Amino acid sequence: MKKMTLRLGAVLLVTMTLVTAAVAQGNGKGDELKAAREYVDKASRVLNEIMRAEDKAIPREIMQKAHAVAVFPGAIKAGFIIAGQGGAGVVTRRLNEGWSAPAFLNMGGASFGPQIGAQSTDYVLVIMNPEGLNELLKDKFEMGAEGSVAAGPVGRTAAASTNATLDAGILTYSRSKGLFAGLALKGIVIEPNDDVQNAVYGGKRPREILVTNPIRNNAAPANLRKFANTVSTYAR
Repeated sequence: MKKMTLRLGAVLLVTMTLVTAAVAQGNGKGDELKAAREYVDKASRVLNEIMRAEDKAIPREIMQKAHAVAVFPGAIKAGFIIAGQGGAGVVTRRLNEGWSAPAFLNMGGASFGPQIGAQSTDYVLVIMNPEGLNELLKDKFEMGAEGSVAAGPVGRTAAASTNATLDAGILTYSRSKGLFAGLALKGIVIEPNDDVQNAVYGGKRPREILVTNPIRNNAAPANLRKFANTVSTYAR
């Protein structure tokens, strides 16, 4: 029975990995450009929904001090005992003249324990300083392996705990089944979404878009500016 459970979990994990890869790869540049627009639109909608729930939103004090913001909308987690998780998202960085054009990232991971079924989860990462952004933009960044990652405070009453959390480079949040909270994410790997990056920026890596030679939001394709504009609304 135990062997059967492990095999079933392994099959589900492999299936999840293949589905995530298929979504990320698409069928050509046209599909990748469409995917980029969808990621931007969904990430913008998720952030709006979260920030409009005032009593349970990310504190404005946090957003106003953010160095960068990343949103992974609708990441899928599925499995039985062994679970796989995958999704894609966007990140924008604060510049002197506003916010940058979006860069595109993938997330994935696995967990083992009492779990069954599937669910969709939105993740928000508020990057508080350049060091946190440098960690995030590694070729493969594992959440939880770095001491600079912490669960972010939520709601108006969180102001008192803000100073304690600002020492972290990245504050992490998740929303699943309508529940939104700071969550110390572990075992999730984030890496560049090369296919979408190639389609939108001709091969430039996220670090180039955000750090090395940052692209202003108004220089991005018009249909990809929504996310930075949304972040700007809450981070002034």
